[in-house]
Amino acid sequence: MLCDEKDYFMRVIKEMVRVLFSLMLGKEYRQVEQEKENKYQVSGITLEELKTMADKGEINHAEDLMLNCIDYSNKEEIAAAACFYRYISEKEKEFLEENNYSQQEVLEGLQQLAEKAGYGEIFDII
Repeated sequence: MLCDEKDYFMRVIKEMVRVLFSLMLGKEYRQVEQEKENKYQVSGITLEELKTMADKGEINHAEDLMLNCIDYSNKEEIAAAACFYRYISEKEKEFLEENNYSQQEVLEGLQQLAEKAGYGEIFDII
């Protein structure tokens, strides 16, 4: 994959997460703040646990756990899921493919998350 493609893909995901945070929480998403606070979780599964699973190549399992447990009316859980998708969007294409995941699935997962949470319009914006 060309470097420009990866950069474009990551910019689109980051912009989608930024807009989703702005719509949901009424504030700008700042990755550094979110990582420091480390407060997000989905039904007792912390964002850090989801990231660790992804790092081990268990991306599909982490995503399944997250999506099967998520409360779409809970903005903190939506935020955790958005952060998860942003995190895996930064993985190399080869790593994703080796672990039966793709960049397209990251985008589709984030889109599905936004739609189910009532924020599907961000895809019209971006």
